[in-house]
Formats: sequence, structure tokens, C-alpha cells
Amino acid sequence: MTDDAPSFPARDTPPGRDTPKSLRTRARILDHATRLFADIGYAAATNARIAEAAGLTRGAMLYHFPSREDLVDAAVEHIAARRARLLAEAADSAPPGVDLVDHAIDAYWRLLREPPFRAFAELEAVARTDPDLAARIAGAQEDFDRAHAGEPFARLLNAGGGPRFQASRDLARFLLEGLSRATLTYDADHRIENLLAVIKRAIHMLNRKGDLHDLWPDDAPPR
Repeated sequence: MTDDAPSFPARDTPPGRDTPKSLRTRARILDHATRLFADIGYAAATNARIAEAAGLTRGAMLYHFPSREDLVDAAVEHIAARRARLLAEAADSAPPGVDLVDHAIDAYWRLLREPPFRAFAELEAVARTDPDLAARIAGAQEDFDRAHAGEPFARLLNAGGGPRFQASRDLARFLLEGLSRATLTYDADHRIENLLAVIKRAIHMLNRKGDLHDLWPDDAPPR
């Protein structure tokens, strides 16, 4: 993880559960929890289902995570750390000479398909009607929101400080996140391609690198 990625303090680990082998097992459990939250949903990804996916007995699972609450709290931290690391890596991955706005939009669009991002989106969806889960993910939500307000997302978008650049980052982020959760029932690839192009142009405009007419050029090819 780079120095730009926000850190998430580890939860206290009970004695005997901080050996290298134990920590590897916990990481494996949390990796499977992340994947299952993303693939089959929070409710279906029970502790028993996660234990089975991780190749553990019920007793071994209970040793590491005695309750659903213990697992969820650890999974939220695990997912948050993975999202932060992926975001920081994306900020460092721009090839020389590339348009940084276009790279940022494409990079974040790809990240939204990664298991940690899909898993957290699932947790947020469930939390809308689950106050206990909402409280458990609130800190991770705030940390990630602040990461978008500063580094590394500002660097990823090549945007400076101030309200206009904050609006630039927010517009890119929330349009992409909304699009990732939308259901396009026809011609999805072409519609997404057009929307991503418009988002890129809008961010260029907010960064004062484009004109209003560039948002939808008159010579844009019809779809």
C-alpha cells in the first residue's frame, strides 16, 4: 500500500489468534466473505457458507469469528483496506503522457467491478434498511469519502483543491457509482460507452480543459 492510502486500524485480536498461521486463515476467511458478499449477497453469504468456501469446519470458523457481528466488523475493515489499496494503485498506474482525466474515469470504472467495491456496494444497499449494519459501515464510508476528497483520487483525476475541483471529483465518482448499479436492458455497451465519454468531457470542463459545446459535440456519431 502506498503512503497515500488511508489506514484502517486493526481490531484487537484475541490472544492466540495473532500467529502467522492464524492471521493467514483470518485473511482467507475475509477474502471469501468479500467475494461472497459481492457474488451472492450479504444475506446469502452466511458464516456457514463463508466457512465452507474457505474450507473450514464450523469449529474453526467459530474460533476466528464467534459471531456474525465479529465477522462483519472484520470484513468491513478488510474490504475498506482493499478498496483503499486498489484506489492508491490506480492513482500510481497512469502511463506517461496519458490524459489523466480519461485514465481516472476508466480506472475507477474498472475498480467498481472489483470484488471489494462490489462487496461494499452490497453492504451499503443492505444498510439502507438495516440500522445495525449502517452503523457498522459508517466509519468506512466516511474514510473512503474523505479519500476521494483528497489523495489519491485528486491525483488520479489530476485535479487541484477548491470547490470546483471537489465538484469535479464528486461528479465523476457518483455518476460512475450510479451507473455501475444501473440496469440497462438494451444496447448496454453502446450506452455505457456514450455515458463514459460524456462524464469525461464534463470533468474536463470542470477542470477548465474543455468548452461547453464539447459536452456533446454536434458531430458525435449516432448510436
